[in-house]
Amino acid sequence: MISGRLRNVAAQWKSIAKEAMDRTLIVAKFFCILHVTNTYICSPCHVHGPSMLPTLNITGDVILAERISSRLGKVAPGDIVLVRSPENPRKLVAKRVLGMEGDRVTFLVDPKVSDRYESVIVPKGHVWVQGDNIYASHDSRNFGPVPYGLIQGKAFCRIWPYDGFGSLG
Repeated sequence: MISGRLRNVAAQWKSIAKEAMDRTLIVAKFFCILHVTNTYICSPCHVHGPSMLPTLNITGDVILAERISSRLGKVAPGDIVLVRSPENPRKLVAKRVLGMEGDRVTFLVDPKVSDRYESVIVPKGHVWVQGDNIYASHDSRNFGPVPYGLIQGKAFCRIWPYDGFGSLG
């Protein structure tokens, strides 16, 4: 009689352990898919600051950035990209691509102080990025052309605030 109860209890524990393992595997698979999606396909990003006014809000927007285009070399002038800052690698900045390798870019050196223009030819493997608000943007005018490898993604959609929801194209 006791051995029958023990078998019954052992069978119950085996069933509980199997169910716990199955659920743990489902959660682990979910997190793996989430990681791969966020790292290699598409991820949300919170951007804020005055440099991309009026396209993006100073108080902050949540945007979606797809990460495939930059890996395939499909970034073009006019695209808004997320770039790892050349001056602070912990920081991602959102800027607009104005020139690709080989392009001549003419820009105001310091629009707050003077009307002096400079021209630069973007070197191979680099892009020229600038904020839409040239009066309050720290961009390629300050740190020069950005290596293509620092582009982390291309912004394509604003998801917050809700009243601004839609394409950034």
